[in-house]
Amino acid sequence: SDLKDRDGWAKGRDAFMQAPIGSAPLALKPADEIPGAIPTALDLGLPSCGIQDRQQGGRERGLAQLHSFLSERGRTYRKDMSTPLYGATACSRLSPHFAMGSLSIREVVQATARRQRDVRGLRDGWGPSLKSFQSRLAWRDHFVQKLEDKPDIERVCFHSAYEGLRPLGSNAAGLSAWKSGETGLPFLDACMRSLRATGWLNFRMRSMVTAVAAYHLWIDWRAFGPHLAQMFTDYEPGIHWSQVQMQSGTTGINTPRIYNPIKQGHDQDPDGVFTRRWVPELANVPDLFLQEPWRWTEADSLLGKTYPEAIVNVVDAARTARERIWAVRRGEGFRAEAAEVVRKHASRKDRQGRFVNDRSTQRASRPADTRQLGLDL
Repeated sequence: SDLKDRDGWAKGRDAFMQAPIGSAPLALKPADEIPGAIPTALDLGLPSCGIQDRQQGGRERGLAQLHSFLSERGRTYRKDMSTPLYGATACSRLSPHFAMGSLSIREVVQATARRQRDVRGLRDGWGPSLKSFQSRLAWRDHFVQKLEDKPDIERVCFHSAYEGLRPLGSNAAGLSAWKSGETGLPFLDACMRSLRATGWLNFRMRSMVTAVAAYHLWIDWRAFGPHLAQMFTDYEPGIHWSQVQMQSGTTGINTPRIYNPIKQGHDQDPDGVFTRRWVPELANVPDLFLQEPWRWTEADSLLGKTYPEAIVNVVDAARTARERIWAVRRGEGFRAEAAEVVRKHASRKDRQGRFVNDRSTQRASRPADTRQLGLDL
């Protein structure tokens, strides 16, 4: 990008999205028409991630996903995107196609705009859902470009004051338990097991599993970030590393969001359907104790035997993490460097909290990136 900061970003992005959609190069053959087999990870000497139910690619599938989202699935997008149970259907599931290039953002933006015109005036949920979807398409572009502006975000903290805060290589046992979904925190374990099986999680759950690794288990983002990158079918470096850093509290401009995995379980899976599906060891635990099985009177028959005891006290760990993060922010020179991060990387937000960039005549008072961001596509 030729921009020195983000003040003029939205105008350029809007103009780009409104341009005519280009045609695919005639000389570029589809993969299934190229002679020979596509090498597997094993052929290339790479370790298998073990995902068995990964979303399939290809332009035809991408177009079918787009059609089903805009005609059926997307109506409840705004309401259901945060839940792990319904989000898998209500979300567009187009992000892998964007990452791999089988669909372009521009064609989806324009197709969504046409659908918005069709449903204008209807009170059936389509209007708010499509508006939210368009917003997240713009957020995606905003985040992707951060890698261009700062190519080292996958290696160094946005704000240098956070370097060394979490020792690299520490808490190897916690990292292993987190990866395998064996932390003893039921909802977290369900999310990690679901991710390992399908290669997908909705945005709130991605934020939560990252927060637990970074705050409760106090693991450096460079230690757990590669695992998530390998698992996510829609892995996009610009989004992934800026999001991992944001959810780890190392940007210097984002308010730390320390998700409580127990509360998230109660809020997002109140009937325990998702948790029990992925953590069948807890099938007989009553709903009241499902997210905190250690409180169940028969916990001794389960914990430490068929299901692990919790490896961390989430309340105490969150308190300690919050103190450590904010202690850094009180350091000398912190604000000056944070202001530079805002100038170059943060989107703009007015006093009413709207993401406005250069669309507003009102000067932005603080960066929009200071809130938790959903990139659910």
